[in-house]
Order: sequence, then structure tokens, then C-alpha cells
Amino acid sequence: MPLFYQLNVNKNTRLAIWHIEESESFFLKKVMLKKEITHPHKRLQHLAGRYLLPFLFTDFPNEEILIADSKKPYLKDEIYHFSISHCGNFAAAIVSKTQRVGIDIEIFTDKVLKIKDKFLNKEEVLFVEKYKLNKALLTTLWCAKEAAFKWYSFGKVDFKNNILLQPFNFNKEGDIPVIFAKSHENILLTTNFKLFENLSLAWIVV
Repeated sequence: MPLFYQLNVNKNTRLAIWHIEESESFFLKKVMLKKEITHPHKRLQHLAGRYLLPFLFTDFPNEEILIADSKKPYLKDEIYHFSISHCGNFAAAIVSKTQRVGIDIEIFTDKVLKIKDKFLNKEEVLFVEKYKLNKALLTTLWCAKEAAFKWYSFGKVDFKNNILLQPFNFNKEGDIPVIFAKSHENILLTTNFKLFENLSLAWIVV
């Protein structure tokens, strides 16, 4: 069983990363494919992400997932809050009985060095430059903003101007203070993060 990582965030919230090594048939025993996904690998990622939901909470009703106009999956009456992410051969999910959540997982690649100015504001770029454009740091910052975006869940978010990362100590794991500034309201969030050998994971529970 390629469970890569699992964490009980609190008594009502759990997350996990799955390293995908199985064929579609393994996941289809537990997950119904409700939409057409033509790309084989994207379909496999989708199935693995949905597979994790009842893995984390056995009574999670996968068959009741709906899709909002913002493309966020959700459950009617929010009997569970959840978020899913995938990249490469990894899928991640977080599920909570009581709190809104967001999660993102990314593999370190050189691409993040080229797009940093598209998602970081000037203050954040200055912070990154102290670390000499560290690829792991940039990937983690992208994950942190993506997790905040998924937590918000209503779409139409400017990563540079609405999700403001505050200075923090960059280590293998920790947390990042985040100001979510939108609709004349500033919400202080905390994004948790953890680094693996070539992978960043970030999540929010509020």
C-alpha cells in the first residue's frame, strides 16, 4: 500500500499523501468516475485523490460530491469539508468534520523559477532573494498560496494582491502567516507546510 504520508491534524481533521503505483482498476473498486477525463494520467490522479477521501474517513460519501461554479468539489450541507491536490505520481487530500480546509502538493521543478513574478508580490520576492531563489522555497510559497485559494473556494483570487505571505523561518516544516485580503476584509490565516525529498505540501485548516 503506497501511503506516502499521513497526519491527524486535529481530532476532526486528517490528511494524507498517496504515491500512485496502482492501475485504474485498483481505484475503480472504491471510486466511481463521474466525469469524462480523457488523459490517462490525469484520470489516474483524479481517482487517487477521490480514493483518499474515504481512506481518511470511512463514511465519506464520495458518490455525493458536487461541483460548484468555481469548480470546487463539495458536499451538500458540508457534512465534511475537503480539498484535493495532485502532481506527478502523487495525490493528496485533507478532510475535516468541522473546519474549512485547503491543500496543495507540488514537485520541485525549474518552472517555478520562471513564474515567480506571476504569483509573488515585491515584498515576497525580496524575502525569497535572501535564500538565493531557492527552488524548494518557491515551490512551498506557491503551495501556500494555492492552499489559501482552495480554502477560500469562491474563485477570482489574485495570488499577488489577495494572498499576502508574511516573513517566516524556512525549514523542512513549519507554518507561514498569510493575510487573505479581499472584499475590503483582511483575514489572518496560517498555512502549514512540510517538505519531502523533492516535494512540498501545504495545508490550511480554519
